[in-house]
Amino acid sequence: MIGVVLFPGTNCEQDVVEAVRHLGGAADVVWHGDRRLPSSVDAVVLPGGFAHGDYLRTGAIARFSPVMTAVTDFAQLGGPVVGICNGFQILCEAGLLPGALQKNRGLKFLCQFVDVRVETSTTPASASIAPGSVLRIPINHFEGCFTCSPETLAELRGEERVVFRYVDNPNGSLDDIAGVCSAERNVVGLMPHPERASHALLGSVDGARVLASLLTVVAPSG
Repeated sequence: MIGVVLFPGTNCEQDVVEAVRHLGGAADVVWHGDRRLPSSVDAVVLPGGFAHGDYLRTGAIARFSPVMTAVTDFAQLGGPVVGICNGFQILCEAGLLPGALQKNRGLKFLCQFVDVRVETSTTPASASIAPGSVLRIPINHFEGCFTCSPETLAELRGEERVVFRYVDNPNGSLDDIAGVCSAERNVVGLMPHPERASHALLGSVDGARVLASLLTVVAPSG
């Protein structure tokens, strides 16, 4: 079962749940105030939105929610965790992923389809996608410009931890980065919204490949 964490201000939790169920998987919402994850949870998704209104910094308050202790413990035990957009920001604030997301180049909110290239298939969000594949997935953010120190960037490159790159960088992200993973490769954050590209009527089904990868990873255990 995929546990989709709901924070105050999250607005994509039901989209993720529906997309996962459409693919034949099980998904349900997990409340941010819960101190434990349900025992049935095989993977966690932190969805997009504006957790706690994005006050202070995006994700800065959400990372202190009680559920994040459980999510951190789950990740440290090797559990798959995927953060989408605001969820990516929360994972960075929580120290589960390196770097930070800052305001877009040009200081404009972006809501559009983008092409992202899959750089590695060794993560829960890309396990069933061949490296080099290009996915058409929408973005919807104001603070999606990935940044990190030169040392961290060298580490991400050297360890092949850049999971997704923009083909045509829309927001100024360092090294065209659209998504990264943890050193253990089980935690992934990406700015594009795969759940919004999971049905043909939405303009693309490429996002379904990301969620299907996550289901492939958890299938043996649930």
